[in-house]
Amino acid sequence: MVSVINTVDTSHEDMIHDAQMDYYGTRLATCSSDRSKTHEHTGHDSSVNSVCWAPHDYGLILACGSSDGAISLLTYTGEGQWEVKKINNAHTIGCNAVSWAPAVVPGSLIDQPSGQKPNYIKKFASGGCDNLIKLWKEEEDGQWKEEQKLEAHSDWVRDVAWAPSIGLPTSTIASCSQDGRVFIWTCDDTSGNTWSPKLLHKFSDVVWHVSWSITANILAVSGGDNKVTLWKESVDGQWVCISDVNKGQGSVSASVTEGQQNEQ
Repeated sequence: MVSVINTVDTSHEDMIHDAQMDYYGTRLATCSSDRSKTHEHTGHDSSVNSVCWAPHDYGLILACGSSDGAISLLTYTGEGQWEVKKINNAHTIGCNAVSWAPAVVPGSLIDQPSGQKPNYIKKFASGGCDNLIKLWKEEEDGQWKEEQKLEAHSDWVRDVAWAPSIGLPTSTIASCSQDGRVFIWTCDDTSGNTWSPKLLHKFSDVVWHVSWSITANILAVSGGDNKVTLWKESVDGQWVCISDVNKGQGSVSASVTEGQQNEQ
């Protein structure tokens, strides 16, 4: 039995689309159809659909994606002040999701010289109503530049999730869409220019959210079928469903469906 411990009055005047705690659990970011970002910022012309805190290594930075097609980045500068940067027309029609790349440099576990401070490059992924996933990179002058487009979905991209990293050479992103498909994108290229998609599964309904475990070996998927499924990559490189939870059910099915095939 789950009970409500506390409630928070966000002062939003419309539907809340997303809520995210920062790394230390001391700040809560929420976004809504009332177009406001945090309690003192209003900078979009339509609903704010997604908020995501950057890795704490970068300081206090919040990315916000909106139905007006723009992505805004808020950096805390102290004493209650936030510096705002905006990427206009990031996605045609609208942006549905944003997800930061981990601060751990790919390959640093095996390549980083001992005692040398890593050279962090801020990056994040976004998904939108143009059916695209876009990768963004901060330039030396502090401006944000589109680094790459990833194309595989045939309908609105509903969510993207950049997998946590422990410093291995491979970068991984999960994406889900209105088309019912979930893709796993991997990049072994140190320059980050070559991404390869792999279909995890074709669901019978829209897929709303994807979320990685902290060790990036299990992916949670939720969709319009009222289920949350957990997926894990097997030794042969295939993704298999290891459990699913139906809405309203108190039990979890934990049997590995090895025979489950990805539908095209």
